Order: sequence, then structure tokens, then C-alpha cells
Amino acid sequence: QVQLVESGGGLVQPGGSLRLSCAASVHSFSIYTVGWYRQAPGKQRELVAYISTVDGTKYTDSVKGRFTISRDNAKNTVYLQMNSLKPEDTAVYYCNVRWTDAYWGQGTQVTVSS
Repeated sequence: QVQLVESGGGLVQPGGSLRLSCAASVHSFSIYTVGWYRQAPGKQRELVAYISTVDGTKYTDSVKGRFTISRDNAKNTVYLQMNSLKPEDTAVYYCNVRWTDAYWGQGTQVTVSS
């Protein structure tokens, strides 16, 4: 049974920072494409960033220069460092890992508000 355990969400003021973590209980973690998605109220889930062994690291345009995705294969963990946060970044953030199958975390709430 694959599990993804997320942590690091919370309430932050505009301009602040948060780091999300996602620990995955999969074998051979290094071969997986890992990513972060988010879903704001009333909106569809959207891709934020991912790391692929095939085509590297990609970001959605709205977070480029502010967010950084990284992975630690020794710890089976993927991170999302979020800086210069804006109210429009408010959403539930989901971790995703995929190879032949795709797995999702439970989601962690990020709220950017003064």
C-alpha cells in the first residue's frame, strides 16, 4: 500500500514563505516523476511543478521565480519551497508521484492572507 504523507502547510502573510514536504512509501523512488498540484475553491486542480527523469524540472508560469521543487531520493521525499507568496496561491496542495501508476497525497492547506 503506497502512502504519501504531506506536511508544511499553514497560514502565512503575503510575501511570506512556506516549505511543503511529501514522504512517499515507494520502492525505487528515484525513477518516479514527482510533482505538486493545487486546487483552489471553485477551481480545477492544476499542476504547480514537477521533476521528471525524462524532461527535468517544470513550473507553471504563475510560480516561476518564486517556487522551487526539489527531491531527496535517500529520504523518498519531495519538497516545494514557496517564497513571495501571494493570496492567489491559496489552495490545497497535493503531492503526486507516478511511474506506471500514479499516487496522491491527502492534501495540505496553504492560506495566504493578511
